Amino acid sequence: MDHIPFLVAVVIVTALAFDFTNGFHDTANAMATSIATGALAPRTAVLISGVLNVVGAFLSTEVARTISGGIVDDTLVSPGMIFAGLIGAILWNLLTWLAGLPSSSSHALFGGLIGAVWVGTGSRGVDFDKVVEKVLVPAVASPVVAGVAALLATYLAYRLTDRARKDSVTKGFRIGQVASASLVSLAHGTNDAQKTMGVITLTLISAGALGHDAGPPLWVIASAGLAIGLGTYLGGWRIIRTMGKGLTEIQSPQGFAAETASTTVILTSAHLGFALSTTQVASGSILGAGLGRRLAEVRWGVAGRMAVAWVITLPAAALVGGLAAAVVQNGGDLGTAVVALVGASLAAGIVVISRRNPVHAHNVNDAHDVSIRTEPPAKVGAAA
Repeated sequence: MDHIPFLVAVVIVTALAFDFTNGFHDTANAMATSIATGALAPRTAVLISGVLNVVGAFLSTEVARTISGGIVDDTLVSPGMIFAGLIGAILWNLLTWLAGLPSSSSHALFGGLIGAVWVGTGSRGVDFDKVVEKVLVPAVASPVVAGVAALLATYLAYRLTDRARKDSVTKGFRIGQVASASLVSLAHGTNDAQKTMGVITLTLISAGALGHDAGPPLWVIASAGLAIGLGTYLGGWRIIRTMGKGLTEIQSPQGFAAETASTTVILTSAHLGFALSTTQVASGSILGAGLGRRLAEVRWGVAGRMAVAWVITLPAAALVGGLAAAVVQNGGDLGTAVVALVGASLAAGIVVISRRNPVHAHNVNDAHDVSIRTEPPAKVGAAA
């Protein structure tokens, strides 16, 4: 058992790496609409969001307890299984980021853990009733609730201001968006940072460092908050473009309505311990805001691709997590090293491919499509 402390350290670092990818993958949830409407400059938006994600991480631990002692049996889980599940979650996050698809980081994490634990312990290691209650039901209900709330709020916003000067309405709602987007960031830190807290806590329980049903220690809360905050600040510009410009053309009243609806749903669910997907909530709110404005264009093709990504995220991450767990279980330290090396290589390859068609703070509002180049761009002056 001498290798356990080192493996636990590896799992904790991997969990924080997932938290980092969660941050830049989900920045769009809070700031895409504010950036799209011009309420906040892109760099200012991600800075505010990053800071408030850190603050939000300290507000609650209910979701963390759901993960560390809810969906899987912490008495059967090993650090190696958790490591394998995290690899599946990270790779899925990076793939969907490359494609500009706002898939669920939360479901990637749940899928990776479920697949790894199932391979490692059999079905008895997964509490499927809890998965349905705490994960699947909120996954279906939360975007619908947020979408309906945003639709009604958008409709009322335009009805109440239909005789006011358009420039005054735009200015007023942009100011409101600064507050509403900030609240979404705070709610995101409260909900999503807890998922990594739960994973690290589960690892410490499985290694005997914490007692059964223990909550996350302060250093776990702080490190998870800082990791997601740093990832948020770096900005997931590819997904911000899709959510800000891809689903519908957002005006400031719609942005305010969408952000307010998202905040309400996320904070309520975090209080109840539901580990929902903030991505799905934010996407549902944006879609509802588009439907709530008369003559607004809703791009159903983009919405359909997002829905497909939502459906396949959990099983896809579970498959990768399960495969990684099989290698770790059968290969021991060597298997863990192989999984780590393959995962790092694939992650690096995805980042290299993304640089062929970069999306950043200066071009995030230029277009709503995110393409993936298979060849590097031609050098300037190479063709005449």
